[in-house]
Amino acid sequence: MTTEQVANQLVAYCRNNEESKAYQELYSPEITSIEMVEPMKEVQGFEGLAKKGEWWKENFEVHANKVSEPLIADNHFTVRFWMDTTHKPSGQRTQMNELAVYEVKDGKIWREQFFYNTGE
Repeated sequence: MTTEQVANQLVAYCRNNEESKAYQELYSPEITSIEMVEPMKEVQGFEGLAKKGEWWKENFEVHANKVSEPLIADNHFTVRFWMDTTHKPSGQRTQMNELAVYEVKDGKIWREQFFYNTGE
């Protein structure tokens, strides 16, 4: 797949809450996923993504989300996510914007990094 095809398919999956399909079809087994803060600041491979997904589900309830069209440059693309969530342990509800930057290699996403306001 080209970077544009990967980007468009990822956006479609995210808009339909089908992230698990995205991981199966679009991600490299050597994926590195990087967040701004701990506890899941950097995870590796499908096992790391699974743990990150479990942590997210345990800690956040998503009320709404929006996914932008991708912006593509060579083998990179970015997507803006907007989310309305409640942090389950604290009960605090917030809205946030997040930029995700993806790198595609051999037709698969092998690196993703997320940028957002950490409140620091």
